[in-house]
Order: sequence, then C-alpha cells, then structure tokens
Amino acid sequence: MNQQPKRGDFAKEKGEIVLREHEYDGIQEYDQKLPNWWLFTFYGAIVWFVVLWVLYYQTNLFKDSHQLVKEQITAIQKAKSAELEKTLASLNDSKLVHEWATNAQVIAAGEATFLTYCTPCHGADLSATLTAGTMKVPLPGLPLNDHQWKFGGKPMRIFQLINEGSPPESTGHNGAKMQVWGQTLSPKQIAEVVSYIISKIPEDFKDIPAN
Repeated sequence: MNQQPKRGDFAKEKGEIVLREHEYDGIQEYDQKLPNWWLFTFYGAIVWFVVLWVLYYQTNLFKDSHQLVKEQITAIQKAKSAELEKTLASLNDSKLVHEWATNAQVIAAGEATFLTYCTPCHGADLSATLTAGTMKVPLPGLPLNDHQWKFGGKPMRIFQLINEGSPPESTGHNGAKMQVWGQTLSPKQIAEVVSYIISKIPEDFKDIPAN
C-alpha cells in the first residue's frame, strides 16, 4: 500500500514523505532527501570546481586560451614560412613558364584557385571587368591581360606581389590595394595561380629562356 504524503515543513524520519505546507498557483513541493549518490556527485563537483579554479588561475600549470591560440598561430606561421622557403628554393622564372605553366594539372589547380579568390577583383577573364548585360563594370583590381605590369611582369615578381600584397608605396587601384594572399593561400597555390595567368597570356613571357 502506497504511503500517503504528510503535510509539514520538512521530513523528520528516514523514508518519510512530506508535502510541504506552502502552495503557489496549485504547485506543491515535496521535502525529500536526495539519494547519497546524487549528493556525493553534487558536492564532488563543487570541490572539483574549487580545485580547478585554484590550479587554473593561481598557478602556471595550465595555459589560458589566449596562450594556446597564440602558440597555434605561431606554429602556423612557422609552417607557412618553412613551406614558402622550400617552394622558393625550387622556383624561378624559367620553371614557372616552361614547367609549371605547361602542366595541365597545375593550370587546372591554379584556375580553380583564381576563380575562387581572384575573380572578384580581376575578373574571370583577367580583364578586371564584370559583364552586366551590355555593360562592362570595372572591378577593383588591375587587368591582367592588358600586357601592362605596374609592379613588374616577371613570374617571380608576380608571385611576390600575390604573396605579399600591394607594395607599401602603392596607392592602390582606385584606392583599393591587393591583400596579402600569403596569409590565405599556400606557396604552392600561389605558384599555381601564377602559372595559370602565364598560360592565359603566354606572349608576355615568351622572352624568358628555358634553363
């Protein structure tokens, strides 16, 4: 037979079921002792919080999120620098023109990167314009197919411009400067983009001899 709850302020005996006197909007409250396993878990969590707080904030045993992010950024920058040095060690104008820019896979990869990152400023056809109906709308970047290279037209110079962005002395094209793409793209991707550009306007690089 089920035990009927008593009315009172609190339970006085083990196993006693007490329904407290107060009531609000039809809601009543039992006064039941919680199971020991639940109490141990609750009190243990409190103790663990205090211990962890002391260790985290009062000692140097743990690194905070700022330190972890800073270390990760530093590691990424070191890895990129190492990859850049490795790529540059094996690259030159001749290799970009006569090896990279004649490799169909490299050109395809460079085109994919160019269409993803470069078309908003230089246009899909390298003309730095966007066709809207019968109109040609100028884009922020310089055209790449007009055979004019404002900062130098050698393949490695183009690689440097993409990697480092517009030179500090540049005022930009209509006030817009090219960003530092080396922070977003890998050296290999940049070399592929340069190779794609070379493949689209080979006449600008015909004077570069093969090694």
